[in-house]
Amino acid sequence: MNYLFYPLVIFLILVISISAFFIVKQQTAAIIERFGRFHSIRQSGLQLKIPLVDRIAGKLSLKIQQLDVLVETKTLDDVFVRLKVSVQYKVIRDKVYDAFYKLDYPHDQITSYVFDVVRAEVPKMKLDDVFVKKDDIAIAVKSELNDAMLDYGYDIIKTLVTDIDPDAQVKSAMNRINAAEREKIAAQYEGDAQRILIVEKAKAEAESKRLQGQGIADQRREIARGLEESVEVLNRVGINSQEASALIVVTQHYDTLQSLGEETNSNLILLPNAPQAGSNMLNDMVASFTASNQIGEAMKDAKKKGK
Repeated sequence: MNYLFYPLVIFLILVISISAFFIVKQQTAAIIERFGRFHSIRQSGLQLKIPLVDRIAGKLSLKIQQLDVLVETKTLDDVFVRLKVSVQYKVIRDKVYDAFYKLDYPHDQITSYVFDVVRAEVPKMKLDDVFVKKDDIAIAVKSELNDAMLDYGYDIIKTLVTDIDPDAQVKSAMNRINAAEREKIAAQYEGDAQRILIVEKAKAEAESKRLQGQGIADQRREIARGLEESVEVLNRVGINSQEASALIVVTQHYDTLQSLGEETNSNLILLPNAPQAGSNMLNDMVASFTASNQIGEAMKDAKKKGK
């Protein structure tokens, strides 16, 4: 019997000795109770407890954790929308006791506060404002959670509104409104472009007309100057102004006939100056040719006298 008793005692002592040691992982806190009463908090590393007296009541992670809460609520313009709020939190190292003993289900507590804040803030906003002011909603949630959870040993690091999901029909209507707005803007741009083209074309035509008129005026001015010089030259050789004018008219007449003769497909219509018989027009032309011959003879005589 003694041979069986001593090995059993030794084995029990060994098991108890081994159970006195335990390891706590990094960023973790272990709560030790002695006879059912809180005794101490152990941090990471190799730790020692009294077997059969002390026990590990639980462990809390000191890492930053995230809880995603999906909230459905109504906006000011009566649109139902679902918001996804992500809460990042952690247990405060100096308040592990409060986090472990004061609160059983921290996730449920945080979720309740998120629902309360979101359903208080979003109904004050229109749907468009919810998208624009989502950061304001996140700040309101964080502020409310910090005030509430700090007493329980939890620190709210960050709250984010990560998703805003209106009803499918509302999203379709928003897309149609957006498309119509863009089409309106495109039409306005096209109209402005057309108006600019019309204005610039009108300006170009006006400038073309102005330059054309200026060219005609310059042409007539030069013609008048040339006629004036021609009359002065003829006056210097003894031909009076009336005869000089007749000569210039006849010369221009011959130049016109010559220009018409150079064109193979040109047509010429001669109309009388007055509703008289065709013989009068012919007589006028003959008189013009005669005057031209007389002027030419007079010019020759004037040159001879000058010699």
